[in-house]
Amino acid sequence: MGAVLRDTGNYKDLLAYKKAECVYDVTYYFVNHFLRLGDRTIDQMLQAARSGKQNIAEGVRDSVVSKESEIKLIGVAIGSLAELEEDFNDYMRNRGLAKWSGELLNCAAGQCASHNASDYYRRAIDGQSDEYVANVALIIIHQTSTLLQRYFERIQRDFLETGGIREQLTRARRQHRGSP
Repeated sequence: MGAVLRDTGNYKDLLAYKKAECVYDVTYYFVNHFLRLGDRTIDQMLQAARSGKQNIAEGVRDSVVSKESEIKLIGVAIGSLAELEEDFNDYMRNRGLAKWSGELLNCAAGQCASHNASDYYRRAIDGQSDEYVANVALIIIHQTSTLLQRYFERIQRDFLETGGIREQLTRARRQHRGSP
């Protein structure tokens, strides 16, 4: 008899996970270079960035036994990144920093879209201003959120089409017994 449950893919192969790791590393750099020790925002931002990354990992791993859990955890990851985006926006607004727009934003977004490894971002932001690092963070948060939203929509469609684990096990049991 073949396997009833699908083997889940490696979450580290997901582009959204790779981008989320970049988001975490850029956030880690940012809070350690531009926020004052004792600022509660440090923990808030780090936890939101961590939650975005870790919930992808947990959701994809859990998907082998619970599609519902995967859907929920990917939703949490999306929400965590939205929270982090607001923290960066608040930081920039409260300090009068400029958000990139127009050609600069398009150029930077294109550059970020072609790089999915944390070490690239760690090198690129080292020694840069808070405005620069926050803008890079906002770009990769947006890119990660877009990828996660697409993934979220796909796993919801898959759930509607194939059901959850219980439905798959029931189908397999019926096929094994030869009943419809």
